[in-house]
Amino acid sequence: MIKYNFLLLLLLISSKVFAQNDSLNLNIEQVLEIVKQYHPVVKQGYITIEKSKANITAARGAFNPIISNYISNKTFDNIQYYNYSNPNISIPTWFGVEVSAGLENLNGNRFDPSETLGKSSYIGASIPLLKNLMMDKRRAYLKQANLYNEMAKTEQQSTINNILMDATSNYWDWVNAYQAYVIVEKNIVISRNRFEMVKKSYQNGEHPAIDTIEALSQFQNFEFQKNESWLKLQKARLELSAFLWQDNNIPYQLPEKVVPQNGWENEINIKLFSVNQDELLASAKQFHPDLQIYNQKLNVLEIDKKLKFQEILPKLDFRYNHLSKGYNVFTNEGLLFQNNYQYGLKLEMPLLLSQGRGEFKIAKLKIEETQIAQSQKSLSVELKVKNYYYEFQNIRNQVELQRGILTNFEKLLHAEETLFRNGESSMFLINSRENKVFEAERKLAELKTKYFKTIYALQWSAGLLM
Repeated sequence: MIKYNFLLLLLLISSKVFAQNDSLNLNIEQVLEIVKQYHPVVKQGYITIEKSKANITAARGAFNPIISNYISNKTFDNIQYYNYSNPNISIPTWFGVEVSAGLENLNGNRFDPSETLGKSSYIGASIPLLKNLMMDKRRAYLKQANLYNEMAKTEQQSTINNILMDATSNYWDWVNAYQAYVIVEKNIVISRNRFEMVKKSYQNGEHPAIDTIEALSQFQNFEFQKNESWLKLQKARLELSAFLWQDNNIPYQLPEKVVPQNGWENEINIKLFSVNQDELLASAKQFHPDLQIYNQKLNVLEIDKKLKFQEILPKLDFRYNHLSKGYNVFTNEGLLFQNNYQYGLKLEMPLLLSQGRGEFKIAKLKIEETQIAQSQKSLSVELKVKNYYYEFQNIRNQVELQRGILTNFEKLLHAEETLFRNGESSMFLINSRENKVFEAERKLAELKTKYFKTIYALQWSAGLLM
């Protein structure tokens, strides 16, 4: 619902641009799409994801079947002791059991009497009964590789969320600089026309010479401000260009002929648009990538803790092979432990378990450390959402108030101009009134761009800007 509201606002502020179909207009949606598609940092995130997928493939290799063949021969003093071959296959399974099967062929005159002479075959399994039964390195590394892949995706979302915030901030700074330049250009035209009018009035003896100087000073003041506004506009354009890239990692510099979208300053949209703080906080808690990363880190650490716990357990492994004469292991009759079998039971246990206890404690402390950091991050996100929400409400009210201030200053200026035409005022008072209108108009444009900036900051703080 939160995402829907923000998209609705984008449609409202972009509608006039789409209606014009003017390629020289650049709207915020286009900027966000360009950044998501072409920015190098975003592309690097995709590379990180692909690397994590490769790590999953590598971790799965621990479960691949292994085929081997052992050949041994000994001849000494013209006597052949033995000639032995043993091709076999071993298949690791998810639950720690390793299934193996193989063929044996032993010939010779002198060999270990426990070995079987001639052709034989076997199939069996090795089973951990204590250590590595519930978790072992192969399972742990594969689970963690999958989690690291999810973390790579989440970290990319966090990166995109942050970089889009920087891009939107620079976009609205550019819009503000452009609007300031447009306002001062408009005032230059007005002040130039007024100067020409006052000069003619002076020549006709209708106004004193001081009024021409006042009118000229106002015109020169706006010319000065135009130069400053132009410089700020160029700086803002270059800063926005840093986020605009083309295919093949080619940077793109925004041309001067490209201007911001029309219709963004519609005050009806500003007044009607609203968001719910509780919904924002709930969305942030559920979807914010920075918080999701902590959950994924904790899952990785939980797996590590389970693995380290195995180091405390004694190692008790059972191995059983079913034996057959010849190369067909399934033709031999007999049940388990009745005939033609081989088994072994191996027990290992460090007496003090110092290494296992130490590593297990470290694993638990890492979890506690991450949980503390998670709580801090959660509070930080919550405070940012609330802060931008209050700022959003305040700026929306300020826009309405500033519109009223500008309207009143415009009325005062028109009244002063009427008095001036009737000979009851002076250019000094008109200039003063006009400067107030100019400042109020600039302030209104600044508040509007700051309003939209805050809307995107709200999305960013809740982790919804991706």
